[in-house]
Amino acid sequence: MSEMKTRLAAGGRVVIPAEYRQALGVQVGDELILRLEAGEVRIFTPRQAVKRAQELVRRYISPDRSLADELIAERRMEEKE
Repeated sequence: MSEMKTRLAAGGRVVIPAEYRQALGVQVGDELILRLEAGEVRIFTPRQAVKRAQELVRRYISPDRSLADELIAERRMEEKE
């Protein structure tokens, strides 16, 4: 997607152009995450943040391992104790 200029409005507001909102799949009122990184502001959705975290964790565990299943099993064991 190409770059687009926008202006900083009163109260520090920045308008995200419709084309960008559509690409992100966000609508008015949706929660967004801002990250200041290397002098740039990055905007992403909570869903994108979770996906990124999952991808990072997936690098360190084998494909046949399910952390969710392990957590559920641990919780069940704790309930029995």
